[in-house]
Amino acid sequence: PFGPNDERGIFKTIDGGKTWKKTLFVNNETGGRDIEVDPENPDILYAAMYRGFRKGWDIISGGPASEGGIYKSTDGGETWKKISAGLPGKLIGKIDIDIARSNPKVLYAMVEAPGQEGGLFRSNDAGESWTLVNASQRLRARPFYFHYVTVNPKNENEVWVNELGLHKSTDGGKTFTPMDTPHGDNHGMWFNPDNPNVILQVNDGGANVSLNGGNSWSSILNQPTA
Repeated sequence: PFGPNDERGIFKTIDGGKTWKKTLFVNNETGGRDIEVDPENPDILYAAMYRGFRKGWDIISGGPASEGGIYKSTDGGETWKKISAGLPGKLIGKIDIDIARSNPKVLYAMVEAPGQEGGLFRSNDAGESWTLVNASQRLRARPFYFHYVTVNPKNENEVWVNELGLHKSTDGGKTFTPMDTPHGDNHGMWFNPDNPNVILQVNDGGANVSLNGGNSWSSILNQPTA
């Protein structure tokens, strides 16, 4: 994370992790930030590529949109094409992607970009094009540290964003409602795919469970969290 190196990129294994080959390499400053697999077709993958460094005196988060951004594969990650339609065109930073299990043609991405160019993007055509649906700064706090998006596995229009707080949308990301969690600095969540009312959510205070769709949570005072 501290300097350029040729080991950045997306790697694939076909022998259970014994050996790997690099199938997507942008340059020695751009690495793989996130990768998602279509739940109905494992040959379709999406990768978020990101120029990021952590210095003792600075944080470098993002770079030219011609390099970083979203890439798609339709052959199991052997080859990749860059997606640019609807995404920021000059500078692009950290990206988190999630696929709607109930309709894998619908994807969401939290995209770091300057000003009103960044925010929550949605694709309705399996990632071929994107539309910015919400540029609220409240969803984009400290993107190098947060920027997490998760879709309810049974409802393509219920989307959640984790950042300093936790935010829930039921209209495809157009509007959000703040949701309480036991601690601030929220870093992600997992839905039970068979019963999405069961949620695991993690934050700087620990891990907590909801059995009622996020309306209330278990304690974080039952675990040693450093």
